[in-house]
Amino acid sequence: MRSTFRYALIFSIFLCCSFSPKQQTWLALGDSITYLNEHPDEAGDRITKGYMTLVTEQRPHIRYINQGHNGWTAIRIAEQIDKLGLVKADYYSVFLGTNDWWAGLPLGSTADYRNNSGARTTSGAFRIILDKLRSLNPNAKIVLITPMQRSDFVYLKDYKNNAWGSYKPNKNGQTLEAFADTIRAIGRQEGLAVVDLYHHPKLGLQKLVKFKWLKDPASGEYRKYRYPAYTAVPFHPDTDEYPYPEKAIAMTYDGLHPSDRGYRIIAKELLKVLL
Repeated sequence: MRSTFRYALIFSIFLCCSFSPKQQTWLALGDSITYLNEHPDEAGDRITKGYMTLVTEQRPHIRYINQGHNGWTAIRIAEQIDKLGLVKADYYSVFLGTNDWWAGLPLGSTADYRNNSGARTTSGAFRIILDKLRSLNPNAKIVLITPMQRSDFVYLKDYKNNAWGSYKPNKNGQTLEAFADTIRAIGRQEGLAVVDLYHHPKLGLQKLVKFKWLKDPASGEYRKYRYPAYTAVPFHPDTDEYPYPEKAIAMTYDGLHPSDRGYRIIAKELLKVLL
């Protein structure tokens, strides 16, 4: 009996070891939406878990590396690509573009990507970034993530740090959708998985915040304005209250950065492609 039990135990251990998923590494390259995964305090503790934590909770065999750079553009990432300490990984995700749009940087076209025209455009920057990732591991799976739509952004800790939403073009007349569409086109051209957050039905402009808390220009009294009404009401950072109290939080907590609900949607989409 003891011998039978011993063999059964050894066989059980063998099965567990044989079918345990191989440990893998995921490097997530991005901007503040990625960076905040480790810095909820910088979101005023309005978030608890970023998308990387949520994904790896469901895929415990995957270890993530956070290469989120607060406020950076794809162009800046490309310019600094050899100084970032990127390493070999089994999976790479690239979640960039929203800061390029707001900064008014030139998007360029897929021709800039194909021709490797350099970091003069966002499209050319993506070529530099993807070439670098492939040099680190030619067999890695690369996932592109398009920018989300954005409501009017106001930074919790500095109201003067604000930006209008993607309902209108940037200072150079470019739409955020054009950036998202170009990233999708690059993904199709390269045969890469693309998580298209811009066109996600649960991340539309009307769902990013429940309301914006603003002064009625006529009465001077604060009231709730929903999208698109709030786009016509001015916000005065020197004198006004923060326009997104906690009750206004929906898919974002500040008009731009995902809330816990928003991060769960991102994680759910990534789980479909990070196997």
